[in-house]
Amino acid sequence: MRIGIATDHNGVNEKKVLIEYLTKKGYEIKDYSPQNDPLDDYPKFAHRVCKAIAKKEVDLGILMCGTGIGMAIAANKHRGIRCALASTVEEAKLGRGHNNAQILAMSHKDDIDNIRAMSLAFIEESFYGDERHVRRLKEIEEYEDES
Repeated sequence: MRIGIATDHNGVNEKKVLIEYLTKKGYEIKDYSPQNDPLDDYPKFAHRVCKAIAKKEVDLGILMCGTGIGMAIAANKHRGIRCALASTVEEAKLGRGHNNAQILAMSHKDDIDNIRAMSLAFIEESFYGDERHVRRLKEIEEYEDES
């Protein structure tokens, strides 16, 4: 599985640790923020990962910034993208299981063990496919088509 990862100037060190961890787990990692500086902005990095998913360069994405909120907002502006903001392993799992999210957003300020655990849980979880979840995703897609 191919995973796209990006962060703004917040989370550079955590991203490096996460890339090493996921690589050792056998995942192919593509870093969409290889250069960061103190003045960079999170939207451009979120957009890079979203575009990579749309082009099928990667299967899933992981985004980090100060809170994860900005990254999630930017990513969710892309048609067809579902980005789940999570702060617990359970939220990361449900983002995939219930919402079939392709991207996980989180705060770089979280404990690195939790960042690793959330990332792995998100990657390893599958969409449940229950009728209610499929129906809700279809409603979201229909709304995207209206706007």
